[in-house]
Amino acid sequence: MKQTFRVSIKAWEKGSAIPSKFAFGKIPEKGNFELGGNVSPEVKWSGAPEGTLSYALICHDSDVPSIADDVNQEGKTIDADLPRTNFYHWVLANIPSEVRSLSEGVASSGVTPRGKVSGEKEYGLAGLNSYTQWFSGDSDMEGNYGDYDGPCPPWNDFIHHNYHFTVYALDIKSLELDEVFDADDVLKAMEGHVLAQDSWVGTYSMNRAVSGP
Repeated sequence: MKQTFRVSIKAWEKGSAIPSKFAFGKIPEKGNFELGGNVSPEVKWSGAPEGTLSYALICHDSDVPSIADDVNQEGKTIDADLPRTNFYHWVLANIPSEVRSLSEGVASSGVTPRGKVSGEKEYGLAGLNSYTQWFSGDSDMEGNYGDYDGPCPPWNDFIHHNYHFTVYALDIKSLELDEVFDADDVLKAMEGHVLAQDSWVGTYSMNRAVSGP
């Protein structure tokens, strides 16, 4: 059966570079890091199967170093052959069935130190992204990071990171989730309820040797 469910993001061509407007960090004129726009992109989907009662959205970076010891360390680089793992940037569940898009900036319009509030939104139920764990122990940034926070791969990494914006059409109106939840909780709760899914991928790098100035 031909798949008709499709996800699209107009801000960049599928598989191409994500503009820094949508990223947590960007390459500055001098130095290694500067805050990006951190604006959530417009996401659209269509062609949901009959019986769709809600949607979920998860954005993840599939290329995060599995060992963080050398991340963003002067004089060190991250080997391209190092095994990679997932980092979650956007977690949304219980998106109403009548919703077909998320407008640009609806989930984030800039970097919020200590994180944005998770929980009920007009467009769904926002969970915690992986910046919650990343900033744990940081006196300036520690907190619960809800909804969207964009790309910020290590500036000393020598590969482009791939960001997968995946929307799931579900046969259930509301997933059973705790008050505080993350992507792993959503993925587990969705088991057996996914009617269709599709992804839009973008790439990003903070390394001048990879991306240029």
